[in-house]
Amino acid sequence: MKVGVLEAECKKLNEFYFKYIQTGMPFVTIKFAQSLDGRIASTTGHSQWISCDASLKLAHRLRGIHDGLMVGIGTVLRDDPRLTVRLAKGVDPCRIIVDSNLKIPLDAKVLTEGDPQRTIIATTEKIDKSKASMVEDLGAQVIEVDENQKGQVDLRMLLQRLGEMKIFSVLVEGGAELLTSFLRANLVDKFVIAIAPKIIGKGIEAVGNLGIKDVSKAIRFSEVKTRKVGTDLIFEGWLSK
Repeated sequence: MKVGVLEAECKKLNEFYFKYIQTGMPFVTIKFAQSLDGRIASTTGHSQWISCDASLKLAHRLRGIHDGLMVGIGTVLRDDPRLTVRLAKGVDPCRIIVDSNLKIPLDAKVLTEGDPQRTIIATTEKIDKSKASMVEDLGAQVIEVDENQKGQVDLRMLLQRLGEMKIFSVLVEGGAELLTSFLRANLVDKFVIAIAPKIIGKGIEAVGNLGIKDVSKAIRFSEVKTRKVGTDLIFEGWLSK
């Protein structure tokens, strides 16, 4: 009797579940769109739309298969996104906002549109408790997480909390500071990047300083797939652990 046939492929089909069962933490996918020269926005922060329509639909399909969708407070303040599934079939994920100082406006779309009860604001104990109460009155859940050395939400602790809430998978869409923090903490399982055939020049990078000075220490992938979607190239990579 043969065992282990197509084991790796079968694990890929259930990668969210296996990661959760083995660690108690959700599977983390980083997703962003960038220009050919690695920019996610211009110097002014303008980013709509770097990727093509087909890539946007792919992004919404990814939202629909993840339990949680996470962004940093900077993205909320800049873009006021709804963080829902609109361009594809799927269930709206739980919206998770990393907001260490509870800066979120009370009229933000994640609090007033869709299902506010499916919104989690991850913050720290130093926040204004009265504002936390106002946010919760709108239906959202405010959870306090331990701080890291920079006084920000400790992402590993946050993932542990989300695991306790039975969130098996999280799609992280940005911004650059949050993406960089996830990579620095070695908490990323997979990348999905839409690379558009455009050159912006000076602009905002998806990933900031990781403290890597020797190329041999660069983050590596155990498996990589690429495909063309519309005019964009989709890079899909699983990180080496």
